[in-house]
Amino acid sequence: MQAAIEAILFAMGDSVELKKIAEAIEQDEETTRKMIVLMMDQYQAEDRGIRILELENAYQLCTKTEYFEYLIRIAKQPKKAVLSDVMLETLAIIAYKQPVTRLEIEKIRGVKCDHAINKLLDYNLIQELGRLDAPGKPILFGTTEEFLRHFGVQSLADLPVLSPVQVEDFKAEAEAEVQMKLDL
Repeated sequence: MQAAIEAILFAMGDSVELKKIAEAIEQDEETTRKMIVLMMDQYQAEDRGIRILELENAYQLCTKTEYFEYLIRIAKQPKKAVLSDVMLETLAIIAYKQPVTRLEIEKIRGVKCDHAINKLLDYNLIQELGRLDAPGKPILFGTTEEFLRHFGVQSLADLPVLSPVQVEDFKAEAEAEVQMKLDL
């Protein structure tokens, strides 16, 4: 059964829902999950170049990040694009507020964010989730599985929670920034 799971994850490339894996190997979800967790432990113990990632009740076979440089040498492709501060700020707003519209993001940031949103869409870190039932039918944005992979979290629930003190510090910084711009 483990070989079948490995073959499925390898052939699919992207993440596969636990339910679909269980159906394919004709086992219940709990048994399938236990087999996958066992495989994850075996891969780790054997110090292999691959691992199985869990992403919101789905699994994906991938290479370990510490071997990325070796893959680059073969693929001769540049490293992943670096996210600018503007893109990270926009991405954080989307991750914590999703589903969220462009206008809501711009209201929080205080500036236009078209370029950042387009780049995040290009990098497959965010996606369109649908449209808000409001005048103009604005697009709703949310994060993708690639976002989870990129930041090494299994689900949005694993994102860090800001303490009230941090929130107040951020508010104070933002207000000081606005005041400084007004003084100019």
